[in-house]
Parts: sequence; structure tokens; C-alpha cells
Amino acid sequence: MTEQQVATFYEQVGGHETFERLVAEFYRGVADDPVLKPMYPEEDLGPAADRLRMFLEQYWGGPTTYSETRGHPRLRMRHVPYKVNPDARDRWLKHMRAAIDSLDLPPMLEATLWDYFERSAHALVNTFED
Repeated sequence: MTEQQVATFYEQVGGHETFERLVAEFYRGVADDPVLKPMYPEEDLGPAADRLRMFLEQYWGGPTTYSETRGHPRLRMRHVPYKVNPDARDRWLKHMRAAIDSLDLPPMLEATLWDYFERSAHALVNTFED
């Protein structure tokens, strides 16, 4: 990389391997969560993990595999069928926080990633019913 090239966030955090670890750790928590697990249509969380990893890699400057295989992310629309209330949001954030902490990223990169997830999780709340 030359001086004029700036590494993407994807590259700064370690690329594919880092996002693979993040998503695997996140779904370890989701697998045992009685509120979140039923939101996933497949019994095996592997396909959901692949989709999240591809989305995050693309969002942060990595491969564009997500949009090539699934089209525009349309996050709010894709979450409409599910009851994403504050409890579900907070559970999602708890598992993502643990996953981020497992990466041991430099503080600035960790804060950037966490800020994105916090804002996204709050934006995806679509009901305040239990």
C-alpha cells in the first residue's frame, strides 16, 4: 500500500477473518437467546451468519458479495416481519457487545464499530409492544 492509499475500515480491523470471528461469536450468543433465536427462519444459524458477515464486510469497505447475491440491503424492510422491540434490540446489542469485545480491537476501531451497531439497532426497532 502506498502512502496515498488509505486502508478501508475493513482492512484496518483485519478483513475477512475479523468479521468471521465477530459474526461467529455473535451467533453463539443468539443461538441460546429465547427471544432472538425464534426470529431466524433456519434452524441452523449458518446462513444468517453468512448474510450478516457479507453485509458487514461490504458496509465497511470489503468485498461486495452481499449486494451481488442479495441486492440492496434494505435493512428496515428485511426486518419488518420480525417484532424488533426494545427488549429484542437490547438483547441483540448485548450479544454484539460480547462479540466486539472478543476481538480486542484498538480503541478507536472498537468505538467506531460499536457506534454503528448501536445506531443501527435503535433504527431497526419497529414496535414497542411486548
